[in-house]
Amino acid sequence: MIRFDYIRANSVAEAVTALSSPGTRALAGGTNLVDLMKYDVMKPRRVVDINRLPLKDISERESGGLRIGALVTNTALAWDARIAKRYPLLASAILAGASPQLRNAATTGGNLLQRTRCYYFYDTSTPCNKREPGSGCSAIGGLNRIHAILGASNSCIAVHPSDMCVALAALDAEVEVEGPQGIRTIPFPEFHRLPADDPKQDNTMQADELITAVILSPANFGRNHTYLKVRDRLSYAFALVSVAAALEMRDGIVRDARVALGGVAHKPWRDNEAEDLLKGERPDETTFRAFAERLMRDAKGQGHNDFKIELARRMILRALMQAAAGTPQNQSDKVIR
Repeated sequence: MIRFDYIRANSVAEAVTALSSPGTRALAGGTNLVDLMKYDVMKPRRVVDINRLPLKDISERESGGLRIGALVTNTALAWDARIAKRYPLLASAILAGASPQLRNAATTGGNLLQRTRCYYFYDTSTPCNKREPGSGCSAIGGLNRIHAILGASNSCIAVHPSDMCVALAALDAEVEVEGPQGIRTIPFPEFHRLPADDPKQDNTMQADELITAVILSPANFGRNHTYLKVRDRLSYAFALVSVAAALEMRDGIVRDARVALGGVAHKPWRDNEAEDLLKGERPDETTFRAFAERLMRDAKGQGHNDFKIELARRMILRALMQAAAGTPQNQSDKVIR
């Protein structure tokens, strides 16, 4: 076993101070960090247990949105009455991920920080630029069935594994972090990074910052939404492709549209310019097919994952049809195929 120091923080300030030491990682539910430590993928010198911090509440904001503490478990978040009523897209995405046992332990902040499930990232006997910069990407030219078709680079084609983050991207959430310089808020599209030439860094946080909350703005997607996920098994499997679709409808016209994809890139994938094409249009198959083509216009397969491109097009169409009809995935038997 690789030795490490263990600290139990009793305040956010204490946790931030501890994180300022190089090689330090925060521990919440541990559903990802502990696995990575067992596989020798991550070798922190110090682990800071943050489970005693007062970050376990979901509270109302004056604006009408919600503030979700970083230590709220996935289970508590998915089944919260306010989430189920006002942000059902988020609840659906969370319940599509992992297993009940893992959701009971996994936290909101930890979900944002989970690492890729790329086989080569977990296998320390193979080159991986995300694990060891400059060593190469074994997935390029290797087994890449689960890998990226959008936003990839010559350095990395890994994908972000979260379901919850796909919904948060569609809902324009914000991430509140605290560090030595104080509190700052990061718009969700700016939180996760594409790999470019530096795939080791997954997000735009500083090493000494701690996620304290996720902020949800008021949303009008309580009816017209769906979270569609295709995977190799019906449960306890990561998405090959997932789609979070949310529409605001008035008088039979799309007034606002949000579409985020999972399983296709190093971060949840959105294209605001493509979404603008849906606004003011009638929600029909022709409109949605054109949108899917626009969203996937730069998609590129790596061989084994070429099938994802057509799969994503079809899923975008189906998800938007479900959202427009007000029949989310758990009521998909009502959708005309």
